[in-house]
Amino acid sequence: MTRLPALTGALCTVLILAGCTSVAPDGLRSDVARHTQGRLPAGTELPSPATAAGPQADAPAGTATAALDPASPHPAHHAAQVDAWLAQPVDADTAVRIAVLNNPGLQAQLAQLAAQDAARAQSLTLINPSLTLGRFTNAHERELEREIGLGIVDLITLPWRARWQGWQMERATLETAQAVLRLAADARRAWLNAVAAQQTLQAHARLHDAAVAGGELARRMAAVGNFSQLQQARELRVQQDAAAQLARARLAAALAREDLTRTLGLWGPQAMALRLPAQLPPLPRAEDLRPGDAAEATALRERLDVRALRRDLDTTADRLGVARVGALFGDMGLSHSRNTSTERDSGHREQTRGWELTLPLPLFDWGGSASAAARAELDRSAARLRDTALRARSEARSHWLRYRTAWDLAHQQHAEVLPTAQFMQDEAVLRYNGMFISTWDLLAQARSTTLAVAQATDAVRDFWLAEVDLQLALTGTSPDGAASAPRDVALTTSTPTREGH
Repeated sequence: MTRLPALTGALCTVLILAGCTSVAPDGLRSDVARHTQGRLPAGTELPSPATAAGPQADAPAGTATAALDPASPHPAHHAAQVDAWLAQPVDADTAVRIAVLNNPGLQAQLAQLAAQDAARAQSLTLINPSLTLGRFTNAHERELEREIGLGIVDLITLPWRARWQGWQMERATLETAQAVLRLAADARRAWLNAVAAQQTLQAHARLHDAAVAGGELARRMAAVGNFSQLQQARELRVQQDAAAQLARARLAAALAREDLTRTLGLWGPQAMALRLPAQLPPLPRAEDLRPGDAAEATALRERLDVRALRRDLDTTADRLGVARVGALFGDMGLSHSRNTSTERDSGHREQTRGWELTLPLPLFDWGGSASAAARAELDRSAARLRDTALRARSEARSHWLRYRTAWDLAHQQHAEVLPTAQFMQDEAVLRYNGMFISTWDLLAQARSTTLAVAQATDAVRDFWLAEVDLQLALTGTSPDGAASAPRDVALTTSTPTREGH
């Protein structure tokens, strides 16, 4: 007599679990925010489901194409925030905030996560029972059959499936959090490239102005016979080369800005309103640099791709023991029948009731293949985790080396190269004022100083790009395959001078 209450209690528990399955109202955005907490600038917010849907979400049929119009306005509840950020020059942290809130690609990934959560809830919903009705007659009697059946394997395994689905959604949430961090890194890279390209353009503009002045002076001196045609041609060559480099610098700055606006999800008036600082952030002090001794441990502890594969391994290992049982008894069912037979002559009626248990006979498939596949899947998950952990260690070491070397190079530019270039420039001015060097020597030194400034800008940019990659490699995911710095358009040492070609 004690078995029936126990069975009834277990059945009620399973039914409660099935009834409690629901979809997260925020599309699991709060879970994504929890995983990215401390890895993004303060004040960074994920777009809400209403924001991601945009003003076209409730549009009538036939107007969905309006959502594809880039001139469509932003949702009002975050457009004002973006406008407030754009009212000031946008720094790197603000660029990350705008990108996370505004980037349509991230909104699509968040919507996909919400769809996966809905699919999880659907998969944990019990399969509807089946009702079978039958009516059979002959010359002596009429028989009615009524049967209701339910697949009990899904019912029995519901607690395990709920746990597995929860783990799988945690992995999906971790993967979406990685996408958020990758977008944040892309926004920082795009911002650094845009500001650096803007600085390089200014250096090229100064070089071009100096070259134009030299060319004009050479033309005037040649006109009065104080300059040979060869000397004038050399200065003209310098001016032509400076004009070409200025055009390339303008193109690089425009493309870098376009890449930034695309990453931030800006267009139209908002893209035009984007303003950037005049210079890159200064280099940090040596004592403020990240130490490299704990880089590997930090990567293994904090990286989200390692966490996601650990959860995947837990899920695969937990399902291993059920794989063979599921293959053997996957079609097991339970049904209740009630049949009524009525004699035509006497009108006598008989009713029969009973339960039926349907069990598959393992004559051909004993579940060996399913068990082998589950073991292979477990081996694959374990190998992927080991591979990712190995890559995380290697990337932590290599990106820290790049980070430290980039700082050393940038520090050398600012502590040694630029002061030396400025000293040479000051000495050239003094010698020119004393009439010890010519105007052409002074212009050549000015071009050399401009070259040093452009190279220092590139060195600072490279350091901050290395810092972005290191941060992602330690606390986010693999930075490999991310957008790298554009090819340098800085001045080169092959710039023609008066002394040579």
